Amino acid sequence: MQKINLRELYPDIYKTDTYLEISDEVQAVFLADKRAEARYLRQVYNSLDCDNGIEKAVVQHPLTPEEILEDKQLRDQLYAAVMELPDKQAKWIYARFYLGMTIKEIAKVEGVDLSWVYKSIKRGWKRLRKKVQKV
Repeated sequence: MQKINLRELYPDIYKTDTYLEISDEVQAVFLADKRAEARYLRQVYNSLDCDNGIEKAVVQHPLTPEEILEDKQLRDQLYAAVMELPDKQAKWIYARFYLGMTIKEIAKVEGVDLSWVYKSIKRGWKRLRKKVQKV
């Protein structure tokens, strides 16, 4: 058993030293996480872009709770709109964009011509665009 200082791990929450005994397994997880974070920071530092001096991953800001909520609401609306499509279109759009299957794979699994799947997905996108624009 080892002791850790929770103030060092969570400085925003713990303002004073608070010690906690943890098992060796938990300590190993903390150590592995610390190593992974250090490895990531080294990787980012070593891969800095020489054109503008900083990599996109460094510039990206974490999403705010409002942005996360808006993203979830938009995904829910889009998913509901997909489910309102005719069965084949909904199934093929779901397979293509949610499951990541190619049009060729979908056509092979369904046993239909490749052009049918392509045209059906294209028509489904038009319907989705209209539905989402109304909202």
